[in-house]
Amino acid sequence: MELTDVRTQIDSIDSQLLELFCRRMDLAQEVAAAKKGMKKAVFDPARERAKLADIMGRAPARYSSQAVSLFSLLMTMNKAEQQKILHSDDAESLSSRARASLLPSSEAFPSTAHVACQGVEGAYSQIAACRLFRVPVISYFTTFEGVFRAVQSGLCEYGVLPIENSTAGSVNQVYDLMAQYRVSIVKSLRQKIDHQLLVTPGTDLENITEICSHQQAIAQCSDIIESLGAQVTVTENTAMAAQMVAESDRDDIAAISSQSCAELYGLEVAARDVQNADSNYTRFVVISAEPKIYPGANRTSLMVTLKHEPGSLYRMLERFYALGINMVKLESRPIPGRDFEFVFYFDLEAPAASNELDTLLDSLDDICDSYVYFGTYTEVL
Repeated sequence: MELTDVRTQIDSIDSQLLELFCRRMDLAQEVAAAKKGMKKAVFDPARERAKLADIMGRAPARYSSQAVSLFSLLMTMNKAEQQKILHSDDAESLSSRARASLLPSSEAFPSTAHVACQGVEGAYSQIAACRLFRVPVISYFTTFEGVFRAVQSGLCEYGVLPIENSTAGSVNQVYDLMAQYRVSIVKSLRQKIDHQLLVTPGTDLENITEICSHQQAIAQCSDIIESLGAQVTVTENTAMAAQMVAESDRDDIAAISSQSCAELYGLEVAARDVQNADSNYTRFVVISAEPKIYPGANRTSLMVTLKHEPGSLYRMLERFYALGINMVKLESRPIPGRDFEFVFYFDLEAPAASNELDTLLDSLDDICDSYVYFGTYTEVL
């Protein structure tokens, strides 16, 4: 048979498949209505297992795995459609609340605002805030939680916080506080971080016995710390470490901090760019007490707890695939006190108010034990 003849047959089969697929998806409305009336959950694991087992048994052995994958995906798309239908008139659904947070296209991200940062002047959070806002009015707080309290209470309009580093990983405390305070991410920034080893004028590198910095910076600069054999002192912030060294009268102490802190606190650079990896980036997020989605937002962050059963993570990833949503981050952490159970963090690429994102947000109940929607926003590179 000629290739053109084979392709003609394939096109004919594909047309039939498309028609049958659309008919199958149209039935989601009937299924959703029936389940709503019977107060049944959208996900029926026993029904799915029986269906897939039947398909595996009926398909030729050489195609059984592919057939199961195909029908599993079809069922995932159908379940998402059912959830979308069930939530379509619900003003309190997650997609409805997200849409209500959409700001008009004329409302750009503010160029000035009262912003909360952790640390003191010269901190990387302050440097990030000055990139995110043209002229920020900054209030400093000793701890990350202080920043959250300032934003939640209305003392500051926004907060700027580090959430992830390319070398040391996520800042877990910030994620935990995000979930606790239920604030929203409204923008993010990827900032290149170049750490300097700062000392008081006249201090020799070989005399350094103690290095002070934030725990993330210490993790990012472990090589030079090990080479010097120095003791480590953890501080709340890299800028606070520089300030502490500047106020000390010792000539054997150094801080891992920024170049701007050297100038700000009258310190010298004993060693430049001391981070382990040259491509050292930290992501900072802007948080707001009220959910706001600015024009052009296309990145969404979620924290989810999945059911402790086989295939629960697969079902989550399968839903992303079925909706054509690109996942740009997946990270897990164990849940304290719950053996072998994990919380997962996802960053996704999907335009705000797109049908795909709406469908996903409204179908999280179907695949998660619990979830927190951190917001949809734009990331500045």
